[in-house]
Amino acid sequence: MKGLVLGALAGAGLVIAAIGAMDHGSKVFAQQSTPQNRIAAGELIALPGAIGQTGQLLTVIDPKQRVMSVYHIDSATGKIGLRSVRNIHWDLQMTYFDNEGLQPQEIRALLEQSNTRNQ
Repeated sequence: MKGLVLGALAGAGLVIAAIGAMDHGSKVFAQQSTPQNRIAAGELIALPGAIGQTGQLLTVIDPKQRVMSVYHIDSATGKIGLRSVRNIHWDLQMTYFDNEGLQPQEIRALLEQSNTRNQ
C-alpha cells in the first residue's frame, strides 16, 4: 500500500507540473470549458486508479492549496476510506529525490539547510 501511495504522490506531482507548464495566454482558451480551464480556476482534480480486485484508489488534488488526498474505495462494500492527506508544496520544491519515507517537514528542513549552505 505504501508503494501505491508513493506512486500516486509521484503521479500527482507530474500532473501538477504538466499543468503548470501549459500555455494559458489565449482569450479563446479562457472562454472554453476545458479541464485545464477548470484547474486554472482552482477546482479539484480527481484521478482514479484500480487496486486489483479489492477496490479503487481515488487521488484528489487541490492545485490551489497544493494538497493531495488518497482514498480507498472497497469494491465489495462501497465504503470509502481516507488513506492519506499531504501538503505537496515542499515536495514540489525538490529538484532531485530518490528515497522513501520523508515527511514534508523533513523535506522543508533539508531544503532550508541546503539554501543556508549555498548562501
